[in-house]
Amino acid sequence: MIGTILWAIIAGAIVGMLGRLLLPGRQNISVWVTIGVGIAAALLGGVLADWLGVGETKGIDWIRHAIQVALAVLFVWIAARVMGGSETRKTA
Repeated sequence: MIGTILWAIIAGAIVGMLGRLLLPGRQNISVWVTIGVGIAAALLGGVLADWLGVGETKGIDWIRHAIQVALAVLFVWIAARVMGGSETRKTA
């Protein structure tokens, strides 16, 4: 149980950071939001990959990981729009 939770946090952090790195521009979200988004993307991506029949393959599951990272990019973009606020500032 503890191992599963730790693995979800570690995998979520990696997937979230990859999603954040692949998204162009600056994202005004915290590291904790990035990890949370990564955990959600990893879990949802794993379920989606299993549903598509590509969750468990011989060797490294590249398609599952690609789905997880793509979802992380989408979720980071949504989180940045919702939590980031306005990026433009008025200059007097």
